[in-house]
Amino acid sequence: MPNLIDLGCRDDEGNLKMVVETSKGSVVKLKYSALLGTFELQRFISSAGYPYDWGFIPSTLAPDGDPLDAMVIHEGHTWPGVVIPCVAIALLKLTEVKEGEQESKRNDRLIVVPAVRLQEGTRVGVEPATRVRLEQFFVATGALAKKSVTIEGWGNEGDATEAVARASLAYQAKGRRAVA
Repeated sequence: MPNLIDLGCRDDEGNLKMVVETSKGSVVKLKYSALLGTFELQRFISSAGYPYDWGFIPSTLAPDGDPLDAMVIHEGHTWPGVVIPCVAIALLKLTEVKEGEQESKRNDRLIVVPAVRLQEGTRVGVEPATRVRLEQFFVATGALAKKSVTIEGWGNEGDATEAVARASLAYQAKGRRAVA
């Protein structure tokens, strides 16, 4: 089985691939370990659980050194390891400061929707109530990870696409190659 981090970031139709690490509703944060090829328990979060599926875009490298974080807005239920063809619709811009450190790091969240939702004609966008819910979720889960999270604002679909392009170039610059 290929390393999920090294999957190509787009499918044959040009949709982003998003690898689910933590399923919607989960009260634990799972993280994919490329070394082991498994998902590992990273920490427990609030009892409310993840509002949507959480994961990453493969073949990308974000400024924090991990693949680009992504949250897919949908009402279904999946499992860790599922790859969802998606379309980027927004970018939640945020910075984090780890407890005991002074330097803040940018660690944006890509907001995506399943590509099949667009094919069904579903309206795409992040409603104001959903934005507030996501902001509160990331601030709260950051605190549980002993990080201070500051919301810097929201970017549109173009900002999200640019973030993916930058993260893809950073991945390539590290000499990494995507697999089908």
